[in-house]
Amino acid sequence: MRTVEFKMERQGLVEIGQEVEITAHEALSGTSYIIEPAVAMSGCYKGRDRLKSTHGVVCDIKHNDRGYYVVAEFDE
Repeated sequence: MRTVEFKMERQGLVEIGQEVEITAHEALSGTSYIIEPAVAMSGCYKGRDRLKSTHGVVCDIKHNDRGYYVVAEFDE
């Protein structure tokens, strides 16, 4: 299993245990991933660290002074 953290702007958009679909967005600095429909966004990953899966399961939702973070597991 591989885990990826996504930044979410508002609480309540996903729940723990929910299956999510992600899409990849290419940029000059790497590839970032978005939980659809535009719920949360990951940081940038270099080519060798790219995800192969397009579906994952939310395993945790964290909240701190910087906002909400979704942790999703991918079967890789």
